[in-house]
Amino acid sequence: MAILPLEADTRRRRSGLTAVRPDSRPTPRRAALLSVHTSPLDQPGTGDAGGMNVYVTEVARRLADRGVEVDIFTRATSGDLPPTVAMAPGVTVRHVTAGPFQGLSKEDLPGQLCAVTSGVLRAEAMRPEGWYDVVNSHYWLSGQVGWLAAERWNVPLVHVMHTMAKVKNLSLADSDVPEPEGRVIGEQQVVHAADRLVANTAAEAAQLVDLYAADPDHVAVVHPGVDLDVFRPGGPDAQAQARAALGVPADKIVLLFVGRIQPLKAPDVLVRAFAAMIERTPSLRDRLLLVVAGGPSGTGLARPHALEELTVQVGVADLVRFVPPVGRALLADWYRAADVCVVPSYSESFGLVAVEAQACGTPVVAARVGGLPTAVADGVSGLLVDGHDPQDWAAALCSVVGDPERLRVWSRNAVEHASHFGWDATADATLEVFRDAMADRAGLAVARS
Repeated sequence: MAILPLEADTRRRRSGLTAVRPDSRPTPRRAALLSVHTSPLDQPGTGDAGGMNVYVTEVARRLADRGVEVDIFTRATSGDLPPTVAMAPGVTVRHVTAGPFQGLSKEDLPGQLCAVTSGVLRAEAMRPEGWYDVVNSHYWLSGQVGWLAAERWNVPLVHVMHTMAKVKNLSLADSDVPEPEGRVIGEQQVVHAADRLVANTAAEAAQLVDLYAADPDHVAVVHPGVDLDVFRPGGPDAQAQARAALGVPADKIVLLFVGRIQPLKAPDVLVRAFAAMIERTPSLRDRLLLVVAGGPSGTGLARPHALEELTVQVGVADLVRFVPPVGRALLADWYRAADVCVVPSYSESFGLVAVEAQACGTPVVAARVGGLPTAVADGVSGLLVDGHDPQDWAAALCSVVGDPERLRVWSRNAVEHASHFGWDATADATLEVFRDAMADRAGLAVARS
């Protein structure tokens, strides 16, 4: 776990602010977490639910374990939802009514941000003054709400981007559409408004500085984590047991894709590479199985069956098994059942799937983009592939599945590599960022009094 030096005392000396001793930094009692466009209660892998949902859930639980009371605000998507749900001890999900419950896509939500903000402010107004000590927003839509809430409550805003429009637009899939200028502007506003920005990796921190002119002293690197109690390798017969439970033949070479089915995640690249593997080595047709676990999302909703149609087009439909999004325990079985987990995304701020797979002892073949070079130890726990040419991916995958001894070594190394990404470390580092932001805000108040 690494956090970029914030050099708070140096900034204060330069600005003439009163320094705050490191050991006198305040600790938040209560935090408002904002996840406007997707609820932590949603099943990851379909719709807009994905790694961010896991991130918010896991960090909130562990902040509560550390004595921070957490309220998670999200937009209600059904009239049947109760106003509040106790997600875990010390963690409450608060549903905010804003716009119609159904029929709104993520792209429609900017028009409802005033309503969301109103709901958040009303919830706080029913509490004693000074109820929340920090606002932690996730994704730019939440950042827009958090910007106003933090300003109204006079508390720091700590924002986590998760994905960035400028980054995504630099590496679009051929069939994808660019993120709109409105999002770019909105992200820029949040970057400038936030007291702290949390980046998943050093590469993402550099992108915030280079593409959004973020203040380097206000950017902290906090790696996401993995639940090492759920995602673990199991015993020596774990793969055989998982395959028996899932109905997967014991003699197959299993490639696994986990995630939302949309152009950004490049499942089509994997399907074409899978077909190319068989063209290169026809004998693999009797041995290979590709499992795709997830559901349509984002621009993939326009053609929800496009990937199934592609498997027919390239002649591998009989070798591909589609699995709907599943809970964590079953997902861990799928990781353990696989020989290789494949992450061919065009853009990934980190790559939780890659770390989850490795924690289960499954090597990963991933694109060399975004945070994946941090999530995967290239040549140690898996392999990074440059570009998205299906032929290059076929060559890489053939080299990996054709070397069982290398897979065994990578499997052992994968467990060790993933062990450094526990959610407890993420929560500890996040709490430190909160404390730094609060200390800076307190110093600013002293300087102005």
